[in-house]
Amino acid sequence: MDRPHHPVAGRIIVSDACVSEGAEWLARAEPRFAAALAETGPLPLRRAPDGFEHLLNAIVSQQVSVASARAIRGRLAAAGMTTPEAIRATDADGLRALGLSRQKATYARALAEAEIDFAALRDAPTDVVVATLTSVKGIGVWTAEIYAMFSLGRADVFAPGDLALQEGARLLFALPGRPKERALRDMATAWSPWRSVAARALWAYYHVAKDREGVA
Repeated sequence: MDRPHHPVAGRIIVSDACVSEGAEWLARAEPRFAAALAETGPLPLRRAPDGFEHLLNAIVSQQVSVASARAIRGRLAAAGMTTPEAIRATDADGLRALGLSRQKATYARALAEAEIDFAALRDAPTDVVVATLTSVKGIGVWTAEIYAMFSLGRADVFAPGDLALQEGARLLFALPGRPKERALRDMATAWSPWRSVAARALWAYYHVAKDREGVA
């Protein structure tokens, strides 16, 4: 269902048109975003599914290669380990046999036992979403903010702990050094109500700038 505005959650990004609207707002509000967008071209929608399996996949993907994460997710899916009920019915050794580390097996079980009402999160204020998710062992603020941004489509969420966003901001705004999380969070208040689109722009600009410099 198309819900571009939500009485509690605020603006919801549901389409490329929403992203374009946010990009146009940013370009008017900040000339450096206008310059960045001229280089990046249209920004991606990047909407993702919400719910238990998506957060489980985020835990699986922490600190491993893309290929390794994909392989483990495949084994979990093949074993039916994609629901809270299935995870709760399996001990840590069973999860480790599918490729999870001991720590991640603990995190997966913590997520399953948290019994989060994912449908309710769709209608919750963003600070409640972040607080609910970070109360689960193994889920940090970055993961919770990324979930709010892409799985819930919140238009005004930022993830200042993200290193690529920090570096993108350094490059675009010609800062003397990479801004720390608190400094970037403060800086991003000027980009409200479209901070999620600002994040998309900074990620895109970071990749363009690195490609221009010939750095992977």
